[in-house]
Amino acid sequence: MKYVFLGSFAFLSLLSGIAWFIQPEHQRHDRVPLIWVSDPNPARREQVSVFNDLHSQYDLKLDPNNSGMAKVIVQSLAGVGPDIFDCYGGFDLSGYVKAGVAWDVTDELAKGEIHPLQDCWPGSFSVFVLDGRVYGMPTNVSVNAIWYNKDIFDACGVPYPKGECTWEQFIPLAQKLTVKDENGRPKHFGLLADWWGWKQFVYQYGGRVYSEDGTRCVLDSPEAIAGMQLFHDLMYKYRVMPSPSDEQNMATTGGWGSGTITLFSGGRGAMAVGGRWWLCTLRDNKKLRLGVMPAPFGPKKVYWAYGRASLVNKNSPHRREALDFLRYLAGREYNDLINHQADALAPLKKYCYTPEYLHDPEFPNEDYNDVWRDIMRYGVPEEISPFVDGHAAGRLIDKQLDLVRSDEESVEKAMRNAARQVNGEIQKTLARDPQLRERYERTVGGERP
Repeated sequence: MKYVFLGSFAFLSLLSGIAWFIQPEHQRHDRVPLIWVSDPNPARREQVSVFNDLHSQYDLKLDPNNSGMAKVIVQSLAGVGPDIFDCYGGFDLSGYVKAGVAWDVTDELAKGEIHPLQDCWPGSFSVFVLDGRVYGMPTNVSVNAIWYNKDIFDACGVPYPKGECTWEQFIPLAQKLTVKDENGRPKHFGLLADWWGWKQFVYQYGGRVYSEDGTRCVLDSPEAIAGMQLFHDLMYKYRVMPSPSDEQNMATTGGWGSGTITLFSGGRGAMAVGGRWWLCTLRDNKKLRLGVMPAPFGPKKVYWAYGRASLVNKNSPHRREALDFLRYLAGREYNDLINHQADALAPLKKYCYTPEYLHDPEFPNEDYNDVWRDIMRYGVPEEISPFVDGHAAGRLIDKQLDLVRSDEESVEKAMRNAARQVNGEIQKTLARDPQLRERYERTVGGERP
């Protein structure tokens, strides 16, 4: 991975140095400066403030302008990178580790009696654990449930849903709540869902993205195809979800907005597949009367788990000081704050089993926090393959699945094409990297593809 960036290294390093030199003064001269690259979620400000209040020896600053794997790697290799940076998926983690910028903190955390593999939700492991080694601490974790709008249920005369159900049981409910106006245009759909959440459907039908050893993409399996077929059918067979053309038509009539959270908040869907972190936005709409139920499941009761982790820059001169930030992420103050902010769920399981989590006095109407906690037990982490660049593979998969979303290609053809193309990319990667090929051949027992 390191060599991928060498071609542009000198130019980008120069730009990084200039940016570092001209940025506003960030250091309190009586404190050790620490820079944290993360997203610009407003919740980060309070998370930074609490850390600084607890650690008077540091001046932690948020840098939301240099996120992205390429920027972080280039700047870190040039010696001007952040002290701490966030990782959003297993693909990114693999890239950071291969580039040599993510510090293996397994032993350092253990010295402080911090054991994330024991204490954190297993669904978060893909963003900070690689080959059994720990490279950071999770900052939050989530699985998707079903949000529902009580006002739409009331208007349709439909009782609020309770308990668990399969997709087969759920679809008739979504059909009842899909309503059109007198001109045949959708007033609201029964269900909204982000297309990027397709892995949940694949996993629930017993499918996988990669084989267990990571040597092959197996999206062409009957199980993976069946899961993706259901997701497609929610749009085109059962018509309880908006297709891309539905969204475009709604936009021409005004008021459609953009983004699934926005659509749901605006009353365009009776239900929506989403995470607890949606509350960071949904709380702004004081008129919404919300409920939550576990997401439907397929033959298998599993949910795709995802989240975020903070890693320490291996090349940072303050890398040992940055360990205190990871310790902060493992502490009560941070975990209680995450739960209060509804920035998904706290990464340490034990902090989700407190009275404060279950019933936050500032948000008495949020009487469904037990649902989020309970379904986390069924969360499974994202799969990665050590034998392919995850971003390259992701682009190939997304291109095929976009054709499915627009109904331009059958699910079976798209999934077979995706598997074939990713497996081709694996072989290209092995041809460029003799060490990786050696590992691959050991994994498959010496058989050459």
